[in-house]
Amino acid sequence: MKKYIAEFIGTMTLVVLGCGTAMLVGCSSEQGTGYLLTALAFGLTIVGMAYCVGNISGCHINPAVSLGVLMSGGMSSSDFIGYVVAQCLGALAGSGLLAAIFGLGGVVDKTGGFGSNGLAGVNGSAIAGLLVEIVLTCIFVMVILGVTSKNAGHGSFGGLIIGWTLVVIHILGIGLTGTSVNPARSIGPAIVAAISGNTAPIACVWVFIVGPLIGAALAAVIYKYLESDKK
Repeated sequence: MKKYIAEFIGTMTLVVLGCGTAMLVGCSSEQGTGYLLTALAFGLTIVGMAYCVGNISGCHINPAVSLGVLMSGGMSSSDFIGYVVAQCLGALAGSGLLAAIFGLGGVVDKTGGFGSNGLAGVNGSAIAGLLVEIVLTCIFVMVILGVTSKNAGHGSFGGLIIGWTLVVIHILGIGLTGTSVNPARSIGPAIVAAISGNTAPIACVWVFIVGPLIGAALAAVIYKYLESDKK
């Protein structure tokens, strides 16, 4: 149970700090400062959580990462289900906290949807959005599998490597899809946005569920092949 609580807390923190930063400063590609601050917020939160709950749950805080670990033989199917449920509930709780903070404080949400993902950057193309999410998630999960491999020699620097990789992924992806690479991170804000009257994010949230899961599955297959070939 402690593993699931850790995943809940980690995912909630990621949404509060990552999506919250996007809501506060905006993440338009024309506004470079807000764009970079949002990328840094997501990546550095992963760094912090890796050293906070990593020794308890592995700090997946992302169903796509959990799928990659499952397919690589690093966790059981029952734990996978528990992790995904905890992650989605954590993202929903994080989005609810943001709704309360911004609502009670009268703060303007510069994203218009609690930091939810969308397809505006790819001109509404679901296919393009899927491709972006598949590629970015595949890269991200491959890095995680490599860093956490028993053959890796990164020691205590693993969290830093993963976090800064996520920063780079956001620098490219924010202007295209808002960067999900994490179904839970997309589901939470989309649901809260829909409750608040903005149904646009929930209409395309499937892209940010399917894309990252396909990308993670590809990463697991590719990395498993590369690692077995090395042996």
